[in-house]
Amino acid sequence: MSSIELTASQRTILRALVDLYTQQETAVKGEDIADQVDRNPGTIRNQMQSLKALQLVEGVPGPKGGYKPTTTAFEALEIEQMERPANVDVELNGDIVEDANVQEIDLSSVHHPELCRAEIQLRGSVNDFHEGDTVSVGPTPISKLVIDGTVDGKDDAHNIVILKIDEMRAPAEEPEH
Repeated sequence: MSSIELTASQRTILRALVDLYTQQETAVKGEDIADQVDRNPGTIRNQMQSLKALQLVEGVPGPKGGYKPTTTAFEALEIEQMERPANVDVELNGDIVEDANVQEIDLSSVHHPELCRAEIQLRGSVNDFHEGDTVSVGPTPISKLVIDGTVDGKDDAHNIVILKIDEMRAPAEEPEH
């Protein structure tokens, strides 16, 4: 656990920076972060100053400049840095979400069918997910788990979509002979 306490706004902005940086692997412009989190670019610049003071962000000067997250930023958001993370697809209302990848799936109340929920933490914005939308996640790399459900809520600051699970499938492995 990180000892850095972030406001919801700082966490949302830092998360957007990390997601954009992970996708493009170059410095991220403040305007791109502003678009991602639906805030004013001036607000982003102000927040970046405090995130720099916390050593979570580095400024990159020049025409291709912008902001880069530090290793501490990944730790503060509890994101594991991986060279090439496996891609786990997300479909929203039948269409693949291009800029999203599943980071973590947390199942709750699996023993209670009416309350069975999945918290899907994404790399990428959850702005386009709304209550009642249909979502399909998977297959996951090892178990080939696929989860189909309906959006029941979301946590923008942590990039989590909460699904009411309609169906979960994981193909049974063939027995070895």
